[in-house]
Amino acid sequence: MPFRFVHTADLHLDSPLRSLALRNEELAGIVRGATRNALVRIVDLCIAEGVDALLIAGDLYDGNQTSMNTALFLAGELRRLDEAGIRTFIIRGNHDAQSQVTRELTLPPSVHVFPGRGKPVVAKILENGRSVHIHGMSFSDPHAPESLLPHFHPPVADAINVGMLHTSLAGSAGHDPYAPCSVADLRAHGYDYWALGHVHQRQVHSESPCIVMPGMPQGRDINESGVKGVTIVMIDDDGEVTLEERPVGAAVFERVSIDLTGTADWRDMLETVGRQLALLRKSQPEADLILRITLTGATPLSWRLRRDFDLLQGELENIAAGQGRCWVEKVETLFAGCSKHAGRVAADPIGELTALVENEVLSAFAFRADMRAVAEELLPHLPAELRNLLAADEEGLDDLVENAALSGSADVLSHLHGRSAIDGID
Repeated sequence: MPFRFVHTADLHLDSPLRSLALRNEELAGIVRGATRNALVRIVDLCIAEGVDALLIAGDLYDGNQTSMNTALFLAGELRRLDEAGIRTFIIRGNHDAQSQVTRELTLPPSVHVFPGRGKPVVAKILENGRSVHIHGMSFSDPHAPESLLPHFHPPVADAINVGMLHTSLAGSAGHDPYAPCSVADLRAHGYDYWALGHVHQRQVHSESPCIVMPGMPQGRDINESGVKGVTIVMIDDDGEVTLEERPVGAAVFERVSIDLTGTADWRDMLETVGRQLALLRKSQPEADLILRITLTGATPLSWRLRRDFDLLQGELENIAAGQGRCWVEKVETLFAGCSKHAGRVAADPIGELTALVENEVLSAFAFRADMRAVAEELLPHLPAELRNLLAADEEGLDDLVENAALSGSADVLSHLHGRSAIDGID
């Protein structure tokens, strides 16, 4: 019989809500319980598939915010695996190292938590007599600026070797460097499979040997969008590895971009949005969908959609609710080149002002410099993760300034257009 296991990482159990606007109590409850539900689904999957083991490659918890209640929930789920005869292998990640309860909780006997430097553990003896050894190393400190790879034992001869490592590899956007190492270094170490953790996006870095970052099993905000899951791994007697990705996240964050080019009627706009959301609902019938909707394109409705934004958001929330278990996290408008007054600037003071702003003010060096100075003053006061998200580098700062200028000016001009229509300026 082969050795089969589920590989996961970065559950961040009971992670606090971060960017979700808590206007809807039902939705807030779904997101708040999503990480726990993901673990329940992982355990259910392990039992249903009859795997030999569950490998958790770090960051079960979410730093020093972990409560004993969270840890007791974890212990209860691991006890279900123990009762089913399924072993669990865990390494501590950088967030686990910050937790006050990480070392205090008593776990079932089938659970092995690797220390900072530990010996490999035999997980199974295959039918041909070859043994499967799990190698792992936990974070003892939330910071690991140097590679941990030199501290791993060499592969056990004539055996299947599986390594567990929480690492940023050579670096990843939005992630600080943790236990950095290269894919080439991991290949050279001689293991048959590397079960990695830390980076929240799934990626198979190598197929021979297999080096897998499973991604997190449950997104927590719109920046962790898309269907999330775990990897089922099968290693046969000859060391051949087969991978299968399985979704487990119950709540799915999705970005939805809807092109309204040429749409001139409010009702037509709503019908277009409704069709797009219906297609998305059909493609993911089981998930709780949490959407960030971005309206784009060149449409004469652009000024009205910006002016009546509260009405727009309410309409789109109603459309989403009609799809069932579907919510709108945020609505954005990114319209291009669609001035209501194009072609008659000279006869229209609002149109003339629009042209002046779009053609001269926004492109002016002095205006850009002032905007950049404001951004540079504000950024240091934001949390590090948000700074990296908004402006990770010089180019990102330039993009932030440009987008803020375009969005802000468009909002002001759209309200002026609306006001002119009411006052009869048109």
